[in-house]
Amino acid sequence: MATSTSFLEERLDAGALPLAVGDVLAIFLLVTVGVIQHNGVSYLSTDPVGWVLTAVPFIIGWALIAPILGAYSPGAAESAKSAVPLAIRSWVVAAVLGAVIRWSPLFEGGADPIFIGVMLVFGTVAISLWRTIYFRIV
Repeated sequence: MATSTSFLEERLDAGALPLAVGDVLAIFLLVTVGVIQHNGVSYLSTDPVGWVLTAVPFIIGWALIAPILGAYSPGAAESAKSAVPLAIRSWVVAAVLGAVIRWSPLFEGGADPIFIGVMLVFGTVAISLWRTIYFRIV
């Protein structure tokens, strides 16, 4: 008797867990650099909630989109050659979703088109660089 697997079971590989942790840290680091650039280092301690809330929409976007688009699918944890393109295609959609969430009444800050462009470009670089480094050290 054949067993049935769900869509997400086919899209998630437990071996990709280190990638997931690093991806979230890369996104958070990217946002942290931006927060420091715009508000100074002291903002991290004077308004830690604001700092974290800047990252939350993009973390939510990533958490919703990355599994669906295959960033953690079987094969993603095998090499940078497979992992990086899977992350890039996921990030493009996740960043746009994150910007929409940030633009919503739930979050302050809005989503200026330049900000969205910066998140798309530098997020792609951050996640790609992280994943490339990961496969060079493991």
